[in-house]
Amino acid sequence: MKLEVRGLAGDRRVRAYVVAQLTEAVGRLGFRPVGARVSFTDENGPKGGVALRCLLEVRLPRRPPVDVHHVAESPRLAFDGALARLDRQLGRDRARRRERSRRPKKYYVARRARESETGLAQTA
Repeated sequence: MKLEVRGLAGDRRVRAYVVAQLTEAVGRLGFRPVGARVSFTDENGPKGGVALRCLLEVRLPRRPPVDVHHVAESPRLAFDGALARLDRQLGRDRARRRERSRRPKKYYVARRARESETGLAQTA
């Protein structure tokens, strides 16, 4: 997986934290993502205030990319909020795929109905 972190020029501790937490979260997926990008931007500039935005983009195989963002006072809080949103979104996606695979498909149901009809006709 290719991991790209933007916007943390001098803060090595936060960068190491971001890399460690994101690789751990992505490792729980059960498949290997193609790539991930973490971008930090200060929306207020030198004014200060709650304006640090963290954008997470995870590119998954054979799926559209998943984008989440969170705004907070510090880079670490912004990343933690975005990571929590990413976990929830990927969890919903996993549950949706699991539920979809458990339901019988229409062709399977139609074949079973046809077999039961022919079975009834042969026994009569």
